[in-house]
Amino acid sequence: MKFLDEAKIHIESGHGGAGCLSFRREKFIEYGGPDGGNGGRGGDVRVVCRANLNTLIDFRYQQHFRAKGGRPGMGKNRHGGKGADVVLYVPLGTQILSDDKTTVLADLCRDGEDIVLLSGGRGGMGNAHFKSSTNRAPRITQPGEPGQDMPVWLQLKTIADVGLIGKPNAGKSSLLTALSRARPKVADYPFTTLRPHLGVLQIHDRSIVVADIPGLIEGAHEGLGLGDRFLKHGERCSLLIYVIGLDDPDPTGTWTMLRHEIETYNPEMAEKASLLVLNKSDLADEESLSLILKAFDTDLPVLITSCLTGHGIPDLKTSIAALTQPAPASVEEGAGG
Repeated sequence: MKFLDEAKIHIESGHGGAGCLSFRREKFIEYGGPDGGNGGRGGDVRVVCRANLNTLIDFRYQQHFRAKGGRPGMGKNRHGGKGADVVLYVPLGTQILSDDKTTVLADLCRDGEDIVLLSGGRGGMGNAHFKSSTNRAPRITQPGEPGQDMPVWLQLKTIADVGLIGKPNAGKSSLLTALSRARPKVADYPFTTLRPHLGVLQIHDRSIVVADIPGLIEGAHEGLGLGDRFLKHGERCSLLIYVIGLDDPDPTGTWTMLRHEIETYNPEMAEKASLLVLNKSDLADEESLSLILKAFDTDLPVLITSCLTGHGIPDLKTSIAALTQPAPASVEEGAGG
């Protein structure tokens, strides 16, 4: 299945049914009177969040969604039925944005969450509704209200606790494999990760979701490489781990580049809790490793790991658990006996 994390669609709710103009025509009834029923309400556009979905690929092949209109009223005081709703199923973490891609209309993060995005038009009143003591034979009816329509953007932002950020071939996928049971594609060439991968780190009776975000290169905010289109998957993370391979010819320059790309994309992401991981320690001797550590000017905790030998992986797991520790439940003052 292909991964799609953004789609533009056009939605339209149903029109309300028209009210009916009708009079009774029954044998042996001297005064018939109005009996036109009301029109039915138009169908709604609903969005339902499902945990068993992980992509917006369904919206690549269908972009227009229209709910059914309400049925018109009929004689003998028969009201029209409501139009059928149209239901859109989206994965966890889907945001619904207006056409300008800035206004968030909804943010769906819970399995089973069900919202009405557009309401159907109200049905019109039949002439029986307008009967009164002074107007016993009204010939007034109402047309149904029109439905609403608008284009919207669906944008998927992966729900994860930890995001792995680094250049292509920095060893992020290997690190995800070492931390969890995930098995993303690993190869000795850059851009092997073409979409975010998720893994679950089990530690201290906790489950921590880790996301491997496709690699960044200098100029990603200008669209170079895979660009910064996948960085939105790190916006929900509470912890960012910057991964730099020790086979990088300029580790400190890469660190500066990564921070610049994150700050350019979203300054709030740069303020998140972070770790710096120097990966592939099996490729560096102690002397060169010592020189690299001295060259880094950062207040972030720095960990040295090797996915090949397992060096530093236990310490990394412990640090992740500590930095993603859930906040303790607050105790109300004066509670208890």
